[in-house]
Amino acid sequence: MHKTHPNGKSPEGAPGAIRHARAYELLSALAFTGSRRRIFGRLVALAEVTAEDEVLDVGCGPGYLTSLAAQAAPAGRAVGVDVSEPMIEEARRKRASANCSFVVGKAEALDLPDASFDVVLSSLAVHHIPEDARARAFAEMFRVLRPGGRVLIADFLPPQGRLARHLVGATTGEAMRDNPVGRIGPMLGDAGFQVGRTTRTSWFLHCVRADKPL
Repeated sequence: MHKTHPNGKSPEGAPGAIRHARAYELLSALAFTGSRRRIFGRLVALAEVTAEDEVLDVGCGPGYLTSLAAQAAPAGRAVGVDVSEPMIEEARRKRASANCSFVVGKAEALDLPDASFDVVLSSLAVHHIPEDARARAFAEMFRVLRPGGRVLIADFLPPQGRLARHLVGATTGEAMRDNPVGRIGPMLGDAGFQVGRTTRTSWFLHCVRADKPL
C-alpha cells in the first residue's frame, strides 16, 4: 500500500490508487483482509492512548487510525495531518467528529503549537518522507509533544528474498522495497526521545515506541 508522497505528488511509477483517496481506502481495507481494526487498534493500545489524551496522527491518509484514537480518547481529541488534500477531504467526509479533525500539513513542518499533544502516532507514512526531511519530521513530533508524551511509529518491514523484493519494487516502488525501518529507533533517539521497545503488530508491520522525557 502507498500514501501520496509528501511533496503532494504520487511517487514515480506508483499505482493509480495513490492518486485517489477513495480507491486507497478500499485498497487498504482489502489489503488487511479483515484484520485492519485489530492491527490498528493494537497501535492505539501500544501508544497507551487514554480517555483524555490529545493525539496527533502524522501522515493520516484517509483517517482510519485517527478515528480509532479518537474513540479511545472520548474526553480528548485526535487530529490527523496529511500532505494530500484529497486524503484529508476523504478523512473529513468519512471520519470527522466532535473530537476527530483533519488538517493538511507536512510532517517536517507541522503548523501546530509546541507541547500540545500527549501522543503522536504515525503509520505507513515514514517511508514516504524524503530522507533529508525525516530528521526534521521526528524533531517536529518531539516539539509538539508534551513532556512525558508518547510516540508510536509503525511502518512496513521491507520484503526478504529476491523474488519478493522484485515484486514489491515493481508494484509499489523503491520506497517500500528498501524501507529502512531499522533507522526509525536511532532517529527518534537523535530527536531527543527515550526509545523503548520495538514490536510487530503483524508479520509486516514494524513498530517503535518512544517517550519524551519529563
